[in-house]
Amino acid sequence: MKPLRTFTSIVLAMLAFTANAQEGAWNGELDVMGTKLPLVFNFTTNGCTMDSPAENAKGIPAEKTVTDDGTIKVKVGMIGATFEGKMANGEIKGTFTQNGFPQPLTLKPGKITVKRPQTPVPPFPYKKESVSFTNAGYTFNGTLTLPENYTKDTPVVLMVTGSGLQNRDEEMLEHKPFAVIADALARQGIASLRYDDRGWGDASVKFMNFTTDDFRQDAAAALPLLRKRFNKVGVLGHSEGGTIALMLAAEGKTDFIVSLAGMAISGKETLVMQNRQIMSSLNMPKETTETFCKTLSKIFDEIANGKKANEISTDGVPTTLKPVLTKTLQQVDNPYIRHFLTIDVSKQLSKIKCPILALNGTKDTQVDCTANTIQLERGLTNCKHTIKKVDGVNHLFQHCTTGNVVEYQQIEETIAPEVLQTITGWINSEL
Repeated sequence: MKPLRTFTSIVLAMLAFTANAQEGAWNGELDVMGTKLPLVFNFTTNGCTMDSPAENAKGIPAEKTVTDDGTIKVKVGMIGATFEGKMANGEIKGTFTQNGFPQPLTLKPGKITVKRPQTPVPPFPYKKESVSFTNAGYTFNGTLTLPENYTKDTPVVLMVTGSGLQNRDEEMLEHKPFAVIADALARQGIASLRYDDRGWGDASVKFMNFTTDDFRQDAAAALPLLRKRFNKVGVLGHSEGGTIALMLAAEGKTDFIVSLAGMAISGKETLVMQNRQIMSSLNMPKETTETFCKTLSKIFDEIANGKKANEISTDGVPTTLKPVLTKTLQQVDNPYIRHFLTIDVSKQLSKIKCPILALNGTKDTQVDCTANTIQLERGLTNCKHTIKKVDGVNHLFQHCTTGNVVEYQQIEETIAPEVLQTITGWINSEL
């Protein structure tokens, strides 16, 4: 019996060493269709969570066990994934499996560190003021950035964020695009106001219960504040914010606008294009993709007309794609998407009279560059406008490889310098 006790104690010691050795953060990269997707596992003595930085997902609950032979097993039930690996030479080498698809994954100790060299750091050669305004019962807090020696004739832009609940810097994945733009503007003698979206910081506020029209009204409510201090008031919007800028211009509320990846085609067309692009990136057969998108287009019409997701038939959709469609239906059954599907700013473009700068990235996979620039050229018949396709940049105007959204977090650049130069140069030359 004595040798058995000795062997048992050795095994227990080995298991304790394995468990303790892998505590803390461990990171690795999956290869998803040629694109790197970083993952981080946060191991504790008895548990684990997982982060997917590129998807801005943190603290995903997971279960961890260590078997007698030292195999580390992780189950991430929320996303239908598992990981199994063993310690070897200071790494955990194993396999990550999601929805039945296994991929090799090697974890190394430590968190993923990212660099954001463009994020402004003090001292600043300009002033900043904290301001606020109200609309629909909400108070909006913002930052007014003022260049040196500004006057009432200094041009000012109201900055409107893209879709999703965001703060005044439009912060995502540790990038702060609006802080970078505000800094560039101020250094070229242009003032700006950026503000936190309605409900920012209040977990009780349900973002998906609002609509683009609500956000348009929020932006409009900030304009009188700027009119009191400046003669030339414009709007600079990104993505959905660019569409809102076009709407406000059509209402005659702006002296100029800058649209960054703004949607000029309909909301329905945009969502169908996004789905087509995703399926194409997954190398789905063209016929399958077109069948799915045609069905999706009809479903979007039904959603826009008030049908509930559980009232919509999925007949005609290939069996392999029904789970995808079911998930899509769950995501679109809310006030925000119902309204988004009805948006068609192209019908308002001819009403715009003020100067417009519209920029779209050629590698944008969220707001199609070609379709939207064509629509802008066709619709802007009564104003002076500059429409540019920015070569090689994605939806965030970063220089990129594929334009896939998972690249956003991995790219150090927040916004291409030539885009900043184009914006500031255009405003100063037009005004």
